[in-house]
Amino acid sequence: MIDIHPDIRAGIRDSIPFYLGIVPFAMITGIAAIEAGLSAEQAIVMSVIVFAGASQIAAFELLNNAAPLVVVIGTAVVVNLRMLMYSASIAPYFTGYSRRVRAALAHVLVDQVYAMSVAEFSRNESRDRLRYYAGLGGASWFVWSSATAAGVLVGTGLPPELELSFAIPLVFIALLVPSIRDRPAIATAAVSGVGALLAADVPFNLGLFVGTVSGIAVGLAVETWGNR
Repeated sequence: MIDIHPDIRAGIRDSIPFYLGIVPFAMITGIAAIEAGLSAEQAIVMSVIVFAGASQIAAFELLNNAAPLVVVIGTAVVVNLRMLMYSASIAPYFTGYSRRVRAALAHVLVDQVYAMSVAEFSRNESRDRLRYYAGLGGASWFVWSSATAAGVLVGTGLPPELELSFAIPLVFIALLVPSIRDRPAIATAAVSGVGALLAADVPFNLGLFVGTVSGIAVGLAVETWGNR
């Protein structure tokens, strides 16, 4: 039997509640990849390397609408800008490690892993942070990749006339609603939605990109104004 360090086991254990949301989301992501025209191998490799559900779904939606590659990449980057804030916040806990180690840790940094890690580090100073984070993030990444592969297999087995692309906006709605808790979030959601609709006819399928950027800008403005 493999002897796993207690802090790694703790991280794996604490990741289990995430699976209720990760597994169905990952499966829909895999199906969406097939709907967008990716091969099974491409979809699985992308999920393993990227490990960012919201940006993957956004990319698949744009690919499905024949958007230019630069627009697809730009939108995915904008959707994931929050990771810069997460990185700046959690980086002080890992200052003693090499850049290579920190780069590996950054790969599994997602919303749930960030929130759980910061909460655990602040209340349990005896915890081995690297091992705990590795268990938490590694387990989440493995489950995400496996569930995406399962979704890809489901997607490849669907008849062509059965399109499930309608699931993509439903996933975004499910992600959006729980996060609308204050004025900046309300402003961001409203402006992003309206902006994307108004920019629907913008060339190169830039509507989603325009909506995202405008929503972020207004949300930051509202938050700054509120802090004053």
